[in-house]
Amino acid sequence: MTTATTLGDAVFSLNMTTRGEDFLYKSSGAIVAAIVVVVIIIFTVVLILLKLYNRRMRTRRELEPKGPKPATPPAVDPNSQQQPATVTFSPVDLPSETR
Repeated sequence: MTTATTLGDAVFSLNMTTRGEDFLYKSSGAIVAAIVVVVIIIFTVVLILLKLYNRRMRTRRELEPKGPKPATPPAVDPNSQQQPATVTFSPVDLPSETR
């Protein structure tokens, strides 16, 4: 009878371990789902903050006074002696086909 009691205790403790593991397996899905939801919320908050920062910086750049414009090179006077640079191709520059 002592053996049966010991066997009964062993079955009882084994059964409790199985129930505990069952609970862990069932709750692990909920834990993973909660972690995924938290990560999505964090990414959403960061995205919103970046969009607000970008909008604020863009409006600041558009509203700030512009600096002096860089000096543009003078237009070429048609009466001047200076000729604009041109590129010419001579027949020597062209590759020739040999058959």
